[in-house]
Amino acid sequence: MELQLSRVDYTVVGITNNNCLKLLPSSNLKEPQKVVVADSEGILQVFSIKKDDIQLHFKTLPGASITSLQTAGITGTAHDKIFIACGNEVKGFTKKGKLFLVFDSGMTEPINSMFVLGNELFLCGKHVYSHFRDCKDLGSYLCGDTIVDVVAFYMTKTKRLTSLIACEGRMIRVLEHARVTFSMEVENSPTVLHVFEDDDSKTILFGTSDGKVGILDVENLQGFQRWLISNDKNSSAITCIDSYDMTGNGSKNLILGRQDGNIEVYYVNIYDPHDSAYLLFIESGTESITSIKCGIVGAAGYDEILAVTYSGRIFGLTTQATDVNFDGSTGSFIFTTDSSLKINKLKAEIEDLQSKLSKEREKYQTATQNNGVMELSAIPPISINSTFTLNRESATYLLTLEAPTAIDNILIHCNSRVELLDVEKNTAVVSYNDPLETKPGTLLATYRCQTNTNRIELKLQTHESEKAFLQAYVTPMLQPKCSRLLQFDIKALSLHYRIHEYEDSRPFSTLKLKGSFSLAEVHTWISQCLPEVPEKPQLSEETILYFKSSLIDTILLCTYKKGEVEFQSDNLTTLFILKEVLTKEATKKKIKIDIMMDINEDCIDHMIKLIEPKLLEHQKMLRDKELFDALNELEVTEEENIKYLSSKYRTLLGKSNEFLNPCRDNPDYLRRLWDSIINLYKHYNKMKGIQLGKYKVSEIQYCLDNYSYHDLINLFKPNQV
Repeated sequence: MELQLSRVDYTVVGITNNNCLKLLPSSNLKEPQKVVVADSEGILQVFSIKKDDIQLHFKTLPGASITSLQTAGITGTAHDKIFIACGNEVKGFTKKGKLFLVFDSGMTEPINSMFVLGNELFLCGKHVYSHFRDCKDLGSYLCGDTIVDVVAFYMTKTKRLTSLIACEGRMIRVLEHARVTFSMEVENSPTVLHVFEDDDSKTILFGTSDGKVGILDVENLQGFQRWLISNDKNSSAITCIDSYDMTGNGSKNLILGRQDGNIEVYYVNIYDPHDSAYLLFIESGTESITSIKCGIVGAAGYDEILAVTYSGRIFGLTTQATDVNFDGSTGSFIFTTDSSLKINKLKAEIEDLQSKLSKEREKYQTATQNNGVMELSAIPPISINSTFTLNRESATYLLTLEAPTAIDNILIHCNSRVELLDVEKNTAVVSYNDPLETKPGTLLATYRCQTNTNRIELKLQTHESEKAFLQAYVTPMLQPKCSRLLQFDIKALSLHYRIHEYEDSRPFSTLKLKGSFSLAEVHTWISQCLPEVPEKPQLSEETILYFKSSLIDTILLCTYKKGEVEFQSDNLTTLFILKEVLTKEATKKKIKIDIMMDINEDCIDHMIKLIEPKLLEHQKMLRDKELFDALNELEVTEEENIKYLSSKYRTLLGKSNEFLNPCRDNPDYLRRLWDSIINLYKHYNKMKGIQLGKYKVSEIQYCLDNYSYHDLINLFKPNQV
């Protein structure tokens, strides 16, 4: 670490959304800047820090939730105009708090993201993109994917106005005059866009849901260029990005805010792909970061990273040393007159707050009793920030739950077979319900959280078979006691994810269904089977979607239109599950369908060869882990004993992390690979109309324990070998 920053806590506001914190420019480059922050209670406030005290300049009354905040100004002037988006309206304020603009966009969706560039206004709802100039509509675009962010800039060479929207379906689209001119495919779902300005050049960066930062080549319409930051250690989603010269060497650093509460500062060179980025500073937190901005805030002449969390905590990471009054020789602090006055002031404020709290509690007790009769009391709905995302590396789901107050306990219920795995950051105590008291194949577990825990991560391992739902009952530390219910859909093919291209050299089997179903009906059926399906089908004659399995890397091609749907896959189990689910849905609707199945025998050989490297690798990992555990039991870790070991065992002790970490993070991975082959064997025979006995499945299991490719093929196709 080459950068030293100290944390300074400033104030607390309401629950915040992404892009709801900005800094206003100051007249002097080294003077502190004013802070603009907006929250979900509809309050916009501007304040500054002077001698560690908050000086409030203006504050609006509560109203509709503010979903986006931007600062802008006329080209060539300071960006000191404040714009907020709430509902489908945009309001403009001066830095002194005067309301000068109330603009009704006329959008049918609430505004989720906004960008202001001079007199150009770009607004995005969930699916609608709109472009306004001087509050006049210049055009709109209806996107099939969910839009998560929007930015705009003028091209360096052509000076043309260009905007970009990031979509959940792993796409970033370039628009001019509200028309898509270029679509860029990226490997992971983008979460945030950022314009990296250095001298006269502009580079578009984007953060992803798995914690990476990529570079886009928009000028030459080349799409995705390369990964700028590929952090394998932290896969938490990136929620905000800023660029600023924190080191003072003349080149901008990249500052990232993550969903797990970490703030990271990187050295980057966006022009040289061989000059890799490296981490300069990291600040670990417990609440997700919604916005970060860099500038001079707390003290004149000292650069600072200002951040706000989901619950509304605003703090800074400053280059100013905060331990100047610390005496290293005595290990104590030397309090100045100003410090003593601040401490006494804080003590008085705490006593005042405690007095107000006692009065409010007495008032509450009095209000809930009327002539000895208890009356009901209620609290407003609790806001819970939640995500349910697939980790492609481990083929598991990560459920993140965050509340603005401390969480007491969480009850997890699922009507399907789901396993809960250990998470390193999770300190909650989990207890499972007695399996005899619950329905077989279901999950019922309770997490009892530690004190002051307002964010928790849960890791789940799903199995592809039927669609299911996961329910989370979140109970915060509030009185009266209440709980918030969140429900997450688990798709029938939950371990698949959307891709944009695939290898066409694979052997494919085909499943075709024809019937009197509409395009909307078949689109709904497919969305119940597969994740990341757009909410609306494409406007073209037929919709084509590609998917890949995160567990065994098989491919699924989905082509559908009104009255007809076709699936192609190199995994027969995938087609079997689709056939079962779609048949049930058609039966519920009383729709007659014709089913045609074309089985390619080469899919069996192909899939076993596809799984074989992973299977052998994890078998070796487990054998090495057993040997390592045995060596530890014999206490041969001391240097005197290690020298008597063979080179094989010494190497094993030196490379323990290579197999201990994967076994700890995904302990049941080998069993899942075995289940994939066993299910393939069952479904292959069912499609052939062959009934299997239990001894046949045991033969497959024995062959997997003592793996042999030829023996497996002989079991699958005994008459062809």
